[in-house]
Parts: sequence; structure tokens; C-alpha cells
Amino acid sequence: MPFHSSNRRGFTLVELLVVIAIIGVLIALLLPAVQQAREAARRMQCSNQLKQLGLALHNYHDTYGAFVPRKQGTNDPGYGSGNERLSNSGRASGFIGLLPFIEQTAMYDKIAAGDGSTAPWGPYAWAGWGVWNNAPEMLLCPSATSKSKPASAVNYMFSSGDSIQGNRDGSNLRGVFQRVHGVNMRDITDGTSNTIAMSERLITNFGIGGGGTNIPVTEGTATGLSGLSGNPSQCVATASGRFYANPGDIKGRTGWRWTDGQIEKVGFTTVLPPNAASCIDGTNPNGDGSNTILPPTSNHPGGAIGLFCDGSVKFVAETIDTGDLTAGQVTNGPSPYGVWGAMGSKSGGEAYAAN
Repeated sequence: MPFHSSNRRGFTLVELLVVIAIIGVLIALLLPAVQQAREAARRMQCSNQLKQLGLALHNYHDTYGAFVPRKQGTNDPGYGSGNERLSNSGRASGFIGLLPFIEQTAMYDKIAAGDGSTAPWGPYAWAGWGVWNNAPEMLLCPSATSKSKPASAVNYMFSSGDSIQGNRDGSNLRGVFQRVHGVNMRDITDGTSNTIAMSERLITNFGIGGGGTNIPVTEGTATGLSGLSGNPSQCVATASGRFYANPGDIKGRTGWRWTDGQIEKVGFTTVLPPNAASCIDGTNPNGDGSNTILPPTSNHPGGAIGLFCDGSVKFVAETIDTGDLTAGQVTNGPSPYGVWGAMGSKSGGEAYAAN
């Protein structure tokens, strides 16, 4: 019987390299599409959570006749050792008041009751307490990753509008959320669909100079400035491209304690556009700056999501008009900071619409 040899041949090295190259190109083309799809899903979830907060704000307004203040609470008997469990020092954030309206009634009741070591409504708002150490999950945007995110962190912020001077403690700010005084719908004379209520900020958690050498402007706050309310453009000058020019002056105290009503913790301003630099007057190392510029920041390409007072959610581009940033802040009338400032002021009389 004759023997017939097999004539099969394998791939040559060149052919294998070509196949590998084609697979690599296909992966390179597919990966951005997958990443975009994931970001679109995260952005949708982030938007939906803001819509839920919008419903909560409206339900709170229906119940109490005004929007929740950004900061309020029980009186401090005197700052010092031994008193930190006796009050929240008047710094309970608006999120505590919203808890029953975001399906967190059990947590709200525990905070209201206190416990054996802590007075009703909690200890100092920046202090740890087992009842509130973990923020409700819906207060975190899935796109907002963080290098050192504590369990008590929050991404969503209340608008203080285009007010800069004294916006930490002011009770008559141009925006919708401030200290103690809750704003009624009738106070928003520019129209609820034109006035922003909430937006996003990325969580940061480091002291002055502790953020490394290359700090993105979206992930820190410049310190050591003076007179921001008279010339906000000096905050722009702290940036070099997408990074801060002097990292030794930068701190990160945004959103790391959801229960604390300080503006650096749970607030934002409508002066500089989304994803621009943040700044405070002075060198406060904690999240207690009293005169601040804190634009929304996010990982969404090109801007941040905003919740408006009518409950609608819109994307605010980082290219939005900001008017004259060399102009000082105003206490009444139209905002000098363009369309963005007009969105923040509840009764500036501007004709701009939030498109």
C-alpha cells in the first residue's frame, strides 16, 4: 500500500504578526466605544439621581413651604473638648433634612433621636458618628472616582449662586441655598426653569500641599488668595492649563463629609464655569473657607450635570458664557458673570434662559 505524505502547512511568522496586528487594531477601535458606552450609562445614572434629589427638594418644599437650607442645626454650647457630642454646631447640611424624601427615613429618625453619647440631631457635623458615617449611596455619582474617597463623601452640591463674599455663612445669598433661611418658590423671580439648584463636584480629601505635584483644577482648591469677590479672575490665574500652577498652595476638602453644611463640603458657585479652578480667600486648611469660588466639577467630558429648580436636569458645558470675571460681585440686579451667573441668581432680573 503506497504511503501518501500530508501536505498541510502552518502559518508563517509574517501571517501570525499580521493577524495579531489586525486583532490589536480591532481592540483599539472597540475599547473607546466600550468606554463611551460605560460613561453614557454612568452619566444617565448620575442624571437620574439628580432628578430624584429634585423630587426630594419639591416634596420638602411642599411639606415645609420652602427649600431646605444648605446649613442649619442645633446651637453650639461652646466649641471645645467635651462639647462635640452636644450639638451639630449649626452646621447640619441640607441632606439631613432631605433624608425622609429620599427613602432614608430610618437614618433620619436615628439622627433626630440621638443616642446615649450624642444629643439629638447629631454631634459636630464634621465629626464621626456611627449613625451617619456612611453616606446614602444615591449621593455618589458613579462617574466621580476618587483616590481617597471616605465613606462619608458626597458628589452632589447645593447652589449658592454668584455670591462670593461670605458665602459660607451668609443667609441672604443670590443662589437658592444658604445658611438657615429656606428659599420659597416665590423668591425665585427669574423662573424656576432658569435657576440652577444643584450640580456636581468631585470628592477631594487632602491638606494644603498634600495632593502631589500635578493636581488637576477639578481636584483641588487654591488657597492664599485675597479679594476674590472684587476680582474673580485671579482664581483663573491659579491654573496652568488643566493643572494648578502652584501645587503647594492647593488643598482638597470637597464633599468628604455629607453631613457638614459648609460650602466647601456641600456647595458650589456660578462664577467660574464647570471644571474650572476653585479658590478661597485665606489659607484655611480645612473645608471652612468663608469667601469661595467653587465651580461644579465632574468626570463627564465637557461639563457637569445641573438640576434646576423646576426639577429638570440639563448638562452645563464648561464653555458656558461667564461674562466679565474681572468684575466684582453684586448683591442685586443682573449678574456680571454672563449666562452662568444668571443661572445661579434667583432674582437677578436676567433674561437668559437655561437651554
